[in-house]
Amino acid sequence: MFKSCLAALTLAGSLSTTNADWIDPDTPSSAHVTHAIPVVNAKVAEPPTDAPTMLDTLSPTKSDVPTQSPTAEPTASPTPAPDLTKGRKYNLVMSDEFELPGREFGDGKDPKWTALEKNDYTNDALHYYAEENVRTDNNGDLVITTKIGNTDVVGFNEKKFERVHEKKHFRSAMLQSWNKFCFTGGIVEAEVQLPGKHNVGGLWPAFWLLGNLARHTYVGSSMHMWPWSSTECNDLSEGAQKINSCLNAGHWDMKAGVGRGSPEIDIFEIQPGDIKANTGAYKYSYVGEPFMSASYQVAPGRPWNRPGPGTWPGPGQWYEDITGGNETCLNILFYGNYNHYKGDAHPEKQDYWSDAISYNRQLHEEHFTQKHVYRLEWDVPDPDTGYDGYLRWFLDNKLVLSMNGTGIAKAGFGAEISSEPMYILMNTAISTQWGFPMDCPNDCPCKTYDCSSYNWQKTCGFSGGFCDMMRNKTEPVEYKVNWVRVYQDPNDEKQKVGCSTPERPTRKFIEGHKELYMRAEDTEPLQKIARGGGSCKDSAIGQTAESCGGEGRGTCKKSGHCECKDGWVGPHCLVPDGSDPIDWEAPATIEDLGFKGPYTGSSFLLWALAVMALFFVVLLTRRKNMSQWTPIPDAA
Repeated sequence: MFKSCLAALTLAGSLSTTNADWIDPDTPSSAHVTHAIPVVNAKVAEPPTDAPTMLDTLSPTKSDVPTQSPTAEPTASPTPAPDLTKGRKYNLVMSDEFELPGREFGDGKDPKWTALEKNDYTNDALHYYAEENVRTDNNGDLVITTKIGNTDVVGFNEKKFERVHEKKHFRSAMLQSWNKFCFTGGIVEAEVQLPGKHNVGGLWPAFWLLGNLARHTYVGSSMHMWPWSSTECNDLSEGAQKINSCLNAGHWDMKAGVGRGSPEIDIFEIQPGDIKANTGAYKYSYVGEPFMSASYQVAPGRPWNRPGPGTWPGPGQWYEDITGGNETCLNILFYGNYNHYKGDAHPEKQDYWSDAISYNRQLHEEHFTQKHVYRLEWDVPDPDTGYDGYLRWFLDNKLVLSMNGTGIAKAGFGAEISSEPMYILMNTAISTQWGFPMDCPNDCPCKTYDCSSYNWQKTCGFSGGFCDMMRNKTEPVEYKVNWVRVYQDPNDEKQKVGCSTPERPTRKFIEGHKELYMRAEDTEPLQKIARGGGSCKDSAIGQTAESCGGEGRGTCKKSGHCECKDGWVGPHCLVPDGSDPIDWEAPATIEDLGFKGPYTGSSFLLWALAVMALFFVVLLTRRKNMSQWTPIPDAA
């Protein structure tokens, strides 16, 4: 996605000349500016008088792969309606209004987004991600559909430590802007209608950010990378953080002494269900199902004196400077993960805790039947001034959670608010870790989860009503997004658009470890974006896929295929092209690797040497091929 600069000396400040932004032309002018929402009357969560606290260190529970999720439970305090015209000003830098129906999001079909076509190996997932399960509809919405459907996949048997063929019984979708659109600091928000029913547990819709050095579901890319956000060299980071501050040499254009990683910011993770506050699993929580969990997942986490799941933190056990808004509560059921990877040579040094600093916010039926605006405000730390940054979550412009980076820094373990370029993810998952019965029902094997079956042993492990909801073809399970928008402060140099920035480069590391970011059958992590080629009808009119986007976007050629006009891309020319407004890095050349050819005063001599070298290479290759040639035996 990067365009080369005219001169290396002006690289950092060179502006792209065509479509030098990610702004959708359909975005109304009134949405091109926003202001920071003032945080007033926020309160620290206080436990109920009868709630237990955990004063002893929690024993580690090891997992083979760190889960990338937060769970549930949080406090209550009213927040007055804010005046959005008085806060810090932010300008629009990216938007997608999803206005035209028929858009495609598979690899190479959209400049901002990639819809995965792969198995999800994380979090005990029961689904397969299929690109066909995400589309734009006639109402101007992006729609992620989750449905019953069988997919044969290659899984992994942890007991036998071998790959096995298995079947996933659900198909859903995940949209990522990985290595296409990333940003560091600013505001991101989306208008969303949640999928499914508010009182039926089992779905896991999410809207979140992840550091560009890890690509979600590509498990190898996240090992010892997720969710690190630490630039401090200490005993916690030296063995466990893949790119840590203790390294004296910089590689892949990364600065020596600067730790890198892939922290996670969950704008929301939704858990529907019918367990109310102060009952069951939420006995000591002011918030019950359904709820949204707003969280920051970060490493290194607190290695000792941690609160246990289901208990409120004792003195000094959790982070300070964290406050919530109306209908919120500290998430006491999930405080983070103990991360252990099979195959690590020195687990005593390489294992690590990651923390999930989160509040839950009570939701209602209206959040599943109408659209609401979910928003994150993210300010980046500044090591030169000692400023620690912040994260703030809002629902319909009302505070959910405010997290001051000073509280994270004061904990003293080296974690900090993210300064990594982060990309956007939207997906609906199905996992036994989220919204399923906490205990397997009596006589239920809880081994197979298949709503297409009417065998009780294959459906008994779901929450009540889940399979009925999934089987209902008249009410499909749809996660609907009206728009996504990202804003930044034009006067803040720390806020940048780009997946690889001067402060936090990622491009060369990803290029040098491509196998971690792609499937076995891929040749590159991302395919080039199509510029036409989709089927069309020359008689079609309007702004549709069949008309190649209509006048101004593309034309339908006699061959029955679209040809895009300048500035428009995708198989059917429905999407405006995009690029980062500043090209932070030029593509690598052989000179970048330190190679300089010998000086010669004669271009003819150089040409002649090249021809001779080519001749000998061809000759040696033919001899090698002949020596290894084995004749095919005749047919019997």
